[in-house]
Amino acid sequence: MGSKVIQDDGYSSLKDLKLEIKNTDDVNGSLSLCFWLYLPADSSSFPCTILHQHNSDINSSAPFLTLTANKEMVLYPIRFIVQEASNSDEMEIPSAKSKIEVPLNKWVHIGCEVSSDISRLFINGEITGEMCATCTPDSLKNISLYGANEDDPIEGYVHGVEILPVMSSIKDYFVKDPPLQLHVDGLNGTGIEEDTDGAWIVVGGKASCRRNFSLDVVLMDAFGNLVNKEMEVVATLTYADNGAHVEKPDDLEAPLLTSYDGTEFPACDRPSQLVNGRASFKLKISQLSSKCDHKLFRIKFFIPKLEKGYPFLEAYSHSIRCISRNQNPLPSTLIWKRSTSAIHVVSGTPWLDGSSVEPMNNVVHEAKPTPSSKRVKFGQGNPFVTLQSDIPSKQWDQQSHEGDKPNGRSLHLEARQEPHEQSYNSSCDSDSSEATNSCKSIASNGSPVSDATVFKYCLGNLTEKSLLLKDLASSASEKDVVDFAIQVSQFSGCLHHRDQIRISKRMIEDGTKVWSLLSQNNYHVSWDNTIPVLQDQFMKISCCRSRFLTQQDFEVLKRIGNCQELVTQENFEKLWCWLYPVAFSLSQNGLNEMWDSRWIEGIITKEEAESSLYASGNSLVDPGTFVLRFPTSRSWPHPDAGNLIVTYVGSDFVIHHRLLSLNFFHSCGGKSLKEMLLEERELSRLQRITTRSLRLS
Repeated sequence: MGSKVIQDDGYSSLKDLKLEIKNTDDVNGSLSLCFWLYLPADSSSFPCTILHQHNSDINSSAPFLTLTANKEMVLYPIRFIVQEASNSDEMEIPSAKSKIEVPLNKWVHIGCEVSSDISRLFINGEITGEMCATCTPDSLKNISLYGANEDDPIEGYVHGVEILPVMSSIKDYFVKDPPLQLHVDGLNGTGIEEDTDGAWIVVGGKASCRRNFSLDVVLMDAFGNLVNKEMEVVATLTYADNGAHVEKPDDLEAPLLTSYDGTEFPACDRPSQLVNGRASFKLKISQLSSKCDHKLFRIKFFIPKLEKGYPFLEAYSHSIRCISRNQNPLPSTLIWKRSTSAIHVVSGTPWLDGSSVEPMNNVVHEAKPTPSSKRVKFGQGNPFVTLQSDIPSKQWDQQSHEGDKPNGRSLHLEARQEPHEQSYNSSCDSDSSEATNSCKSIASNGSPVSDATVFKYCLGNLTEKSLLLKDLASSASEKDVVDFAIQVSQFSGCLHHRDQIRISKRMIEDGTKVWSLLSQNNYHVSWDNTIPVLQDQFMKISCCRSRFLTQQDFEVLKRIGNCQELVTQENFEKLWCWLYPVAFSLSQNGLNEMWDSRWIEGIITKEEAESSLYASGNSLVDPGTFVLRFPTSRSWPHPDAGNLIVTYVGSDFVIHHRLLSLNFFHSCGGKSLKEMLLEERELSRLQRITTRSLRLS
């Protein structure tokens, strides 16, 4: 019943879209069309018109599909061009308006259904607005729909434009041929820290000083599924403020380098192949921010074989500040100080890396990813603090299997300084000779786990750590796993790696049993059948008595595992690696009571937490109001998995996110976490979330 003008590759600029309605005599005044829409955040302003309608008989145009200033979509009837265009200013035009905010930088499926008596607007396969409006075959004659023109303040892209046959279901076309998008997978990044202003920090500069950092890029469809396509991805360095490429200085190295087999190459000359939808990069930056007017950088990833640079097939990293090896990050302007180590003493005085000892009784630290390569310098600066283990390793081996007991994990590590311990650099990407010598000094305890395994774990990214721990869990005893955790902590100087290693054997064994019981040797299971099993396992592991997971909690879990209506083993493992550390943390004394009493809001997104801190009128609630939640982006074996984040309104009337050091909390004794939180100067009142509207990005 119509024709369309769109490029052969399935993607087109919104401004190139044109639909001509034909053969209207046999459709009884009905029209159904659908398409995928992508709106870049940096090149769109609102309100705007998405689709115009044009009637060639009267040479008249009017909006057909628009976005309001709040990015809510509005569908107008076709008939008012013919019958009411002359006096449209004097009357209110009927419309179907959606209450859902259309997201930016993300594909969304739009459907429009116009029949003889009603018009409906669909977003992602669901009806979001409708209106009563009469449409006849004459209304559709000589009508064309075309995308935003040059005067519209919007730049958009479309995919899968379809004018549907009569009686076709828009919902069926929603799942058909979803578009693709390139993303940076921040969960697998290593060698990166976060500065006080939110920028990433990497160490760069000259060859003798710069260090590797790694990032993964994934190609996914609009439903969050990895897409296996034979494509190459290239990385380049750009300025964060304007997106311009960082030029190579004369007779100097390329600004962004990649490593292959120990040799450095310009990143633009060495694409990385997508394998099962994922491309991994080991990168170094030769340019320092201080040499570029203190500008921040961003790494741009793109697919070079595409002639046209679509923004949805490009991905950018977070803003990066590249510093020299001996340069300190920007000083914190926040009241709460960042912890450079996971080491704390019972009195509340931390041993800091190269810093003076200061009293710091707060349990709250900046919510930032903890890079697996970060170390504490042994034998330098302040005296090394000896932490006594509450539970000896032999006892832990027995208690770790007592899933119904709240004290089933060791929270402290006995660490002692060797008389001639060599001082470590602050990154695992230091000189290989130094790392090798350090590794040898640790592995003299007769552990069956080799020095090479410890070394490999400390240098690996999260994916490599996960694979190594899975192999270890299948062959080593519980005691060997505990010894391995101690070795890794001593070698890296990072105590926060310890707990993720210690729970790995039990977590993997339990997860394997649960999936086997759930799947019954089938390739996938339904999501509805998965829910009661997850509910039962969560209550069992967490030792919580009265508070069950809600439907909204399961919606977040479904997103974390990239689950659809059918759940594969890969989906289940991803979900389990997030849920198990959370449930295990809740099994500790004090935390399960906070969960049952809803002091911990729990499985909510960052966006939900921030939204709860707004009062009516889009203004923030009083400073000091806070919400406790688990970070949805931290899964095992990430060292922050299972920890809590406090999201609060600061005295500067800005929303902050801070990571809680549960190790420090458990070491203090006596005080409850509630008391310690309310002793913080910037925390005064717990916020309860009474209604939840999921905004998963």
